[in-house]
Amino acid sequence: MSKRSTNGKPARLRPGVRKGVLVLHLLGVGAWIGIDVVVGILAAVATGSGDAADRGLALQVIGTYLAGPMLAAGVIVLVTGLVLGWGTKWGLVRFWWVAVKLVANVLLVALIVFLLMPGMAEVRSIGEAMVATGELTGDVSTLRFPPAVSLTVLTVAVVLSVYKPWGRTWFRERAYRTGSPRQRGRSRTGRGASTSSSGSR
Repeated sequence: MSKRSTNGKPARLRPGVRKGVLVLHLLGVGAWIGIDVVVGILAAVATGSGDAADRGLALQVIGTYLAGPMLAAGVIVLVTGLVLGWGTKWGLVRFWWVAVKLVANVLLVALIVFLLMPGMAEVRSIGEAMVATGELTGDVSTLRFPPAVSLTVLTVAVVLSVYKPWGRTWFRERAYRTGSPRQRGRSRTGRGASTSSSGSR
């Protein structure tokens, strides 16, 4: 039997399950940030003015190994975030900070799938040619942008998770105002317990 959350609504996730999903969510975020840092370092090497062999090797690593793990981390964060939103008092579109995080996560995953991954074969080929000939045969100057954008968005998402700004979305606020006094009292209680573990993301 499910327990009730702090806002009076049934909690869909048992505490043990919620904590397990939360751990997986945090591990996914940490892995995603770590991969972005590695990509950023390799992109800086590849687009720098160092030894051609080192630059070519960096391009090969980026083109061969990093897009897949980055996508996997993004999907893990997205799926676990959806589960946590559905199974806790925060909901998926009940509060602005949750909705913004969800949209940002979807956009980043879409960028990986539709913009980053299709170009990885070319990046790998440019790296192989650079190692073999010492010549840069393509434009790789844009490789610095994906990790910079991703790290910025993920940092904002972490800040949103900690501070939980902006309150309810407009349609949830309207539902709150038209609810019964008892429901509003429960909702105020739940809002005051924002630091409780049941809502941590």
